[in-house]
Amino acid sequence: MEATYDTRLVRGRAAWGAVFSMALCVSVLIASEFMPVSLLSPIAADLGITEGRTGQAISISGAFAVLTSLLVASLTRRIDRKLVVIGFTVLLIVSGLAVTFAPNYAFLMVGRALLGVAIGGFWSMSTAIVMRLVPEDLVPRGLAMLNAGNAIAATIAAPLGSFLGAYVGWRGAFFLVVPLGLLALVWQWISLPALPPRGRRATGNVLALLGRRPVALGMASILMLFTGQFALFTYLRPFLETVTGLGISALSAMLLVMGLAGVAGTWCIGGLLRERLFGVLITIPLVMAGLAVGLVGLGAMPVPVSLLLAAWGFFGTAAPVGWGTWLARTLPDDAEAGGGLQVAVIQFAITGGAAIGGMLFDAFGWWSAFTFGAALLCASSLFAIAAWHASRRSLP
Repeated sequence: MEATYDTRLVRGRAAWGAVFSMALCVSVLIASEFMPVSLLSPIAADLGITEGRTGQAISISGAFAVLTSLLVASLTRRIDRKLVVIGFTVLLIVSGLAVTFAPNYAFLMVGRALLGVAIGGFWSMSTAIVMRLVPEDLVPRGLAMLNAGNAIAATIAAPLGSFLGAYVGWRGAFFLVVPLGLLALVWQWISLPALPPRGRRATGNVLALLGRRPVALGMASILMLFTGQFALFTYLRPFLETVTGLGISALSAMLLVMGLAGVAGTWCIGGLLRERLFGVLITIPLVMAGLAVGLVGLGAMPVPVSLLLAAWGFFGTAAPVGWGTWLARTLPDDAEAGGGLQVAVIQFAITGGAAIGGMLFDAFGWWSAFTFGAALLCASSLFAIAAWHASRRSLP
C-alpha cells in the first residue's frame, strides 16, 4: 500500500502550519454558512423580500455543498491538491464579496451557492490532505484541529453576526469573511507544500464506494448519527425557552458552554482513537442517546439540563473526529472520494434530521423530536458495531 504521509514534502512544524491554515479556513467557512441565522430580518428588509425567502440562503449553500462533495474527487483528480484547496478558498472570498455587495435577491443566492461549493469541496478534501501532511499516528490530532475550528465557528457565528449587524449592518458582518479568507489564502500559499494528485488506485466514483460492505455500514452509522443529532439540536432554543424557562442571556451562555465543551471534546478524543477507534464510534452515539433521554426526563430543571448539554457538546463535536479517523484507515487510497461521500451523507443527514424533527415537534411536541433523535443515535451505534465486524472480516 502506498504511504499516506508525504515525508519528502513536509516535515515537523511546516506540516502543522499547513493544518492550522486549513483550520482557519474551516472556521471562516462554517461561520459564513451559519451567520445568516441571526441576520435574516435586516437582510430581508434591505432586499425587500420575506424572511422565509431569505432563509433559503442557508439551504442553497447546503444543497451546493452536497452536489460538490459528490463530484469534486472526479473533477479535480488530475490537479495539484494545493491548488484545489486554494481555489476553494478563493471561492469563499468571492462569495463574501458577492453577498456583501448583493444588489438583489438573485445575486445574494449566487454568492451563497458559491459558498456551498467551497464548503463541500474543502470538507471533502480535508481528511485526505491531512493524511498527507502528518504521520498516520497524528492524523486524529490533525482532524481534531479542523473540527475545533468547526466547533468554535458554529458557536460564535450567530451571536457574532447579531453583534456586528447591530453596529456595521448585515453587509459589514458578511464583509468580515473577506479579510479572514485572504489571511487563510496567504497562509495556505505559504505553508501548504505541492500535493500532486495520487489517483492511480482511486476510484473517483463516490457512490461506487458503497459497494464495499464496511464503507456502506460506516456511512449508515454516520447517517443515523447526524440525523439523530440534528433532530434534537435544531430545536434546542425553543426547548430551552419554553420547557427549561431560560432567558436570552442564559440561553446564549448555555450554547457557548456547549461550544466550548465541543472544542474540549475534539482535543480529548485523539488519544483514544489510536487504540480504540470502534469502541469510541460505538460508545459516543449511545452516550448521546442517553443524554437525549435525560433531557426528556429533566427538561424543566436548568442545572441538570446545563450539565447534559455540556456533555452533549463534548461528545457530539468529537464524533466527526472519530469518523474522520475511520475514513483515513478504511480508505487510505481513496480518501478523497470517501471524504466526498462522507460530506454528502452528513449534509443530507443534517437536512433530514432538521426536517423530520420539525414535523414531529409541530405534530406531537418537543419530546417526540428528542425521542426520535435518541432512537436514531442507538441505531448509529448498532451500525457502528456492524461496520466493526465487517472491517474485521475484510482483513487479509
